[in-house]
Amino acid sequence: MSTPESTIADPLAQPIDPTEGETVGSHSLDESAHLLAEAGKGGKTVDAVIVLDFGSQYSQLITRRVREVGVYCELLAHDVAWDQVETLAPKGIILSGGPASVYAADAPALPGWVLERNIPVLGICYGMQLLAHALGGDVAPAARREYGPATIEIAGGASRTGLFAGLEDTLDVWMSHGDHIDRLPDGFEILASSANSPIAAMRREHLVGLQFHPEVGHTPQGAEILRNFLTEICECATTWSAESFIDASIREIRQKVGSGRVLLGLSGGVDSSVAAALIHRAIGDQLTAVFVNNGLLRLGEAELVREVFARTFGMQLVYVDATDRFLRKLAGITDPEGKRKAIGEEFIRVFEGEADKAGPFDFLAQGTLYPDVIESTTKDTRGAAKIKTHHNVGGLPDDMQFTLIEPLKFLFKDEVRAVGHTLGLPDEVVERQPFPGPGLAVRTMSDVNEPDLDLLRRADALVREEIEAAGLAKDVWQYFAVLLPVRSTGVMGDYRTYARVCAIRAITSEDAMTADWARLPYDVLARMSNRIVNEIDGINRVVYDISSKPPATIEWE
Repeated sequence: MSTPESTIADPLAQPIDPTEGETVGSHSLDESAHLLAEAGKGGKTVDAVIVLDFGSQYSQLITRRVREVGVYCELLAHDVAWDQVETLAPKGIILSGGPASVYAADAPALPGWVLERNIPVLGICYGMQLLAHALGGDVAPAARREYGPATIEIAGGASRTGLFAGLEDTLDVWMSHGDHIDRLPDGFEILASSANSPIAAMRREHLVGLQFHPEVGHTPQGAEILRNFLTEICECATTWSAESFIDASIREIRQKVGSGRVLLGLSGGVDSSVAAALIHRAIGDQLTAVFVNNGLLRLGEAELVREVFARTFGMQLVYVDATDRFLRKLAGITDPEGKRKAIGEEFIRVFEGEADKAGPFDFLAQGTLYPDVIESTTKDTRGAAKIKTHHNVGGLPDDMQFTLIEPLKFLFKDEVRAVGHTLGLPDEVVERQPFPGPGLAVRTMSDVNEPDLDLLRRADALVREEIEAAGLAKDVWQYFAVLLPVRSTGVMGDYRTYARVCAIRAITSEDAMTADWARLPYDVLARMSNRIVNEIDGINRVVYDISSKPPATIEWE
């Protein structure tokens, strides 16, 4: 049986650059194919590759790595039908890893069209075993499970081409499997071997397989291997970029909206701000942005957003203070999913109210990102386990009166930042720290009330202030405070205290799909702790969260 990858400590925990993003959702494949066709106008070609998800928690990383090469890529369920795929005209197919064994009765199967269409295929881990199994090879339990670093020997010498072109004869890679290939299918050759995996890589013409994971950071040459598959075997042009995305999106938004009007929910964060700028460039005054203060924002955030937005964007902005309305809606709700759904529904109701005042509006625009959709596991993302509902994906009410426009929903966070810079947005918007859509509601581990929010706001402000003062803000992806639903005994002066506990969370990441806890200097942690317990009456203990993602998520709820 393959190793369940959801339990693996993430080797990408050592990022290239120091949230959950907000998430494959209501965009249809026809819409994404149209975007590709639009991006190909003007003499530019945008090629596409798809990743079929067999349950690996790394599937999203494969998608990212392909995008980084400059090839458009989407993650689809492993049992997607060809008539849904062909609109993308994929030039390559990547089969992800997964926790199953290919010989098990209930194992996810390889769709027949994968081999029938004569398209280049790369199988990774379970994907390689599945490819071998489907073509008549033998897959069996390995004598020894292989998890962690390994060294592979490449066949073919310096004259080799294809998957390992230009690489050394030995490579360090990351393995994670309990099964292995005992016998190759007819016509395949061994491309690489390791001490525990005699068949670490295989190929027959345009069908290739890797027993190891090229998408993770612990395979140092993994990016080059994927690039070779995309350019040498699939013959893809590496023209996917922020510029091509912007051009295609503007044309698509104009075609979809026509003469209609768009209402956009502006949070002031990176995602909604970039979405606002992109849509405004496409349709101008047909867009009205609504900034809703739901009472769950950070200290001084409402004022900052209004000031920056007024100075940076030349468009209509409606400000709504709905603090009391949201707190009433959240009263008594302690379940995280209940909070997210309540917030998502109330946002829509506020927008509908504004639409009645300033409307009519035909569309609701959001800054939904790819990780949001993947983690929320809507009906369009059956391959991955549901992690949690994001307020702007699974939390939207069924009777919503708008048609959604989500121009960023196939982008990762770093791609959104690149689009923002290309659109000319200032760093204070584009480089702003991620903030969850449900705000502080998912950082107070109990029911949401104003006294707790006040404690949390002040603690969070101190955490951010100290990290930024220490010059660490660019090295840490996200940093914030969490108010725990417990009290602890303490001593201040000669008196006993019994007060709340505050947790500090600081993580490093590339895209919020995986993360590691930030190794903050002890003196910075000490200053934060000292200031919180001395300056905030009601908190007497501070703890530091040293959990990576996986197994934890970035937010506590």
